[in-house]
Amino acid sequence: MRNAILLTLDTLRRDALGCYGGTQGQTPFLDSIQPHCIRFMQAYSGGPYTQAAFPGILTSSHYLDHGKSRQLSPKRQLISEVMRQQGFETAAFHSNPYLSAFFGWNRGWDTFYDSMQDEVTDECPYIKSRVLNGKVRDWLAGRRDRSRPFFLWVHYMDVHEPYVPAPEYIERVDPTLRIAPAEMMRLFREVVLKRDVSDPDTIELLRKLYLAHVREVDDSARELFGIFEEAGVLAESLVVVTSDHGEEFGEHGGLSHDGKMYDELVHVPLLIYEQSRSETLVAEHVVSTLDIAPTILHSLGLRPAPAFQGRPLLPLQNYASDGAFGECYDKHGSTEKGAEKEVHYYRSERFKIIYRQRTETWELYDLRSDPHERTNLADASPEADRLKEKILPRVGRQPR
Repeated sequence: MRNAILLTLDTLRRDALGCYGGTQGQTPFLDSIQPHCIRFMQAYSGGPYTQAAFPGILTSSHYLDHGKSRQLSPKRQLISEVMRQQGFETAAFHSNPYLSAFFGWNRGWDTFYDSMQDEVTDECPYIKSRVLNGKVRDWLAGRRDRSRPFFLWVHYMDVHEPYVPAPEYIERVDPTLRIAPAEMMRLFREVVLKRDVSDPDTIELLRKLYLAHVREVDDSARELFGIFEEAGVLAESLVVVTSDHGEEFGEHGGLSHDGKMYDELVHVPLLIYEQSRSETLVAEHVVSTLDIAPTILHSLGLRPAPAFQGRPLLPLQNYASDGAFGECYDKHGSTEKGAEKEVHYYRSERFKIIYRQRTETWELYDLRSDPHERTNLADASPEADRLKEKILPRVGRQPR
């Protein structure tokens, strides 16, 4: 039986990858493996920040399904639980506090590292990807039963703010750029945290620092795949690579990743790698990150999980797209005051509709003619009423 590996790259914008049209050239490794990949061009996240997105990835359920508690609801079933029940060894290595054991994300893992006991710094408030890679190498080397298949989840935080990349990666993005760590931290405190988009030059500088982190993560992914190759497991593993959400650089008036549903945040990369594949396969239909867990189970011939809401993406010809939903609260860097309110989106093959509960307002975009979501058609398009009916039953449904 084959193994399954899930590599999630926190905060990675889809358009930062060359294989998705990015022109910055900062993902040479991920671009190089495309002949072995199925590349999903229209993959959408369940939410625009980690807490809203990861229930979709690891439990194939929506953020608001089981109430507002930060703790992972016992009603959600993690893919680790499903796979361990079916005989797989399970292991997770990550450094995102929102996905830690403290919040209940350690269920179903034989090995679970979340770094919460390790020391970090203000400039790098997470354990870096190269350290995680070392832990994966040690785990692979120390496995006692090599005949038992495994499910491995690795999550990198390196692209996430604050943007304080190493000089070698800054130079790869812009050889003329010289900036000290203290200045990068000042930009984080005074610009990113305050969502100050008043100076286009500063926003462009932040974007460059972000891309430097992207290049670093691409190098880490190259190293990780090398570790798999050295351990002799890559050829017999299904590898899924994706992001939980993207990052905004002023496209819709903000920075970072707040409670918005525009494509710079929710349109994510999704790759399925198999070493035996020799030609890139490109899928153009709309899919959801909720489909990842069911796809892994189906591809490995495992029993499906009735609680999972997504559907297997493979074989492609059997997947009938019904669009993608996302939901969150309008929190984090929002300047709006008062209790958190819901934000929803639905993405069809052509349109995206967004609903904001706080203002009871709608936005509708024709993504074929308006991919940057500039012209709101909610009051003009004959599609509006039909698409609103997709969203309305989902508003306010979660238990209190």
